[in-house]
Amino acid sequence: MDLDSPSLSSSGLESRADRREFLKRLAVLAGSSALIAELPWWSPLRVAPVAEAAADRVRLGLVGVGTRGNLHISHLLNTPGVEIAALCDDYDPHLQAGLARVKGAKGFSDFRRMLEMPDLDGVLIATPLHQHARMCLDAFSADKHVFCEKSLAYTIEECQAIADAHRGSKRVFQIGHQRMFSPAFLQALELVRNGAIGQITQIRAYWHRNGNWRNPVPDPSLERRLNWRLYREYSCGLMTELASHHMQVANWFLGAHPVACTGYGSINYWKDGREVYDNVNLIYRYANGTHAIYDSLISNKFYGMEVQVMGPKGTIEAEAGRLYAETPPPAPGIVQLINSLEHGFFDTVPIGGPSWVPDLKRDAKGTAITHEKSTDDGTAISLAAFANAIRLGVPIEGMMEQACRSGVSVLMGQAAMEQQREIAWPEGFRI
Repeated sequence: MDLDSPSLSSSGLESRADRREFLKRLAVLAGSSALIAELPWWSPLRVAPVAEAAADRVRLGLVGVGTRGNLHISHLLNTPGVEIAALCDDYDPHLQAGLARVKGAKGFSDFRRMLEMPDLDGVLIATPLHQHARMCLDAFSADKHVFCEKSLAYTIEECQAIADAHRGSKRVFQIGHQRMFSPAFLQALELVRNGAIGQITQIRAYWHRNGNWRNPVPDPSLERRLNWRLYREYSCGLMTELASHHMQVANWFLGAHPVACTGYGSINYWKDGREVYDNVNLIYRYANGTHAIYDSLISNKFYGMEVQVMGPKGTIEAEAGRLYAETPPPAPGIVQLINSLEHGFFDTVPIGGPSWVPDLKRDAKGTAITHEKSTDDGTAISLAAFANAIRLGVPIEGMMEQACRSGVSVLMGQAAMEQQREIAWPEGFRI
């Protein structure tokens, strides 16, 4: 089938120019660095370019037509060789709005009925967290490929069940951690591996917003259904909705999972009946002594969001895509003190004044680590990789490991705050 065949077009949002521009950009990225060649989740895009494989349509079903689901629709409508064959949502206004966007798609209110479609290749799960595990397991049982939004699951036991069910499977599984496909994060990782900042000694990550995180509710009876992120029965709040992204990055860059974590959470501002914390602060400890510090709140957005990867030679801010260099101390202990004196690190100050010049930023502006210009954060590329992996019939290596490391890490953090004690990585967890 021709790439620009009308049968691929399900909405006016899709255009030939958009598809062709996407393909050009994808081709450049797929062959842009030695690092990408090492990352298994990029292999579906390197082995068989989307443009050449577009004759074989991949038919996908999307369950959960809310905010994230609608974003996936927008991307999928512009992904060559992909057909949105079905939509599923048990909230009819969302389902009908989705069907209005995707002409010709079948509509379902029951996910299990959608899985019975014989010509459906795979499913995208963009539902509330507490439904992820059941839907992943049902989809595996129905022999469907699965793209599951983050975080992987509601409990550590569910994470284990998903990993166990997929182990040895030929089905493609992908988690919705789009930073694995982000040019800025890929360049940041390449700089780290090339020694630009030296050994990673700490990772600081934060995600701050200012708002009540509520959706409008047409009827009070729909409160918990439409604002599921605010209730502990369905969600772990800031940890699974936001921290999961940055903990995936921390684990990825460190090449390990944390061995333990501790932290505090509370509801100190939005006292409106919600059950999940509106601010969280955690420290994750890794086996080599490195710490990842994470905090998030939704009552102040001044600092926004960032992942700061730090070492003795500099700091990388991956979200902003910038590198800040600094001169490391020449030696530890007394040698450092002597050198500091020789180079004038002490100031002559009046009596009663400070006796030590504070360590301030040497490189306050930094340098850009990528010149990639795009509004896509990696989501569109990740969906193209998922579709192409289905075409090739080859599971994406390393994806389940990334999903489990992140999913378990944030659940450890949630437990640490709720139980007010240090929580260790679950002994015997298998990926």
